[in-house]
Amino acid sequence: MNILLAEDDKKLGKLVKYMLEKKGGYHVDWVENGDDALDYARGSAYDVLILDWMMPLMDGVDVCKRLRGDRYGQAIVLLTAKDSLQDKIFGLDAGADDYLTKPFEMDELLARLRVLARRNFAPRQSDTATFGRFTLNRASRQLSRDGAGIPLSPREYQLLDFFLQNAGNVLTREAILDRIWGLGSDVSYKNVDVTVKMLRDKLDDSGGVPAIHSIRGVGYRFEMDA
Repeated sequence: MNILLAEDDKKLGKLVKYMLEKKGGYHVDWVENGDDALDYARGSAYDVLILDWMMPLMDGVDVCKRLRGDRYGQAIVLLTAKDSLQDKIFGLDAGADDYLTKPFEMDELLARLRVLARRNFAPRQSDTATFGRFTLNRASRQLSRDGAGIPLSPREYQLLDFFLQNAGNVLTREAILDRIWGLGSDVSYKNVDVTVKMLRDKLDDSGGVPAIHSIRGVGYRFEMDA
């Protein structure tokens, strides 16, 4: 099971990661703020997200809401010191599948993860996507062309994966900005255009595959077969 842990308390985060890997046998990525949690969740395939409610930059509830707004289908667990019934209802209504109050026992967290693993959540994306002469490995975030690696920045990777998930559809600049940077960020549509250009240059293929088409005044459309 692949797990993303978002916890800003370094001591607790280190302990939970260690115990999940040692006792549960899980693979765990650990981040310390909400912005990174959102980026990692959107950019990699996880079975369960464990989100601390109170995190810097973006709290766990907001991360949960943003992901559910993207139709994210994997399991989400909230960790929090808030223990009132109203807080629990608020967290669950935000899209969390489970709620664990701090302090908690690791055995209880492990048991809840086992329960979530038995449920039928949305299928994970394939670990690899092949298009034309290219292969994107989502597990390693590596792009290759005819077996040769092509370096991608984190933004370029997220943008390419977003295009692949919406191949053939027009994506507005606003949708791209929201997905990759977040609408609350300080970036502009110019950042979107520059990132698209950089990705397009890396995908330049004399055979015409793939192609990112500019839709004047709107955004972009990715075609797997041009």
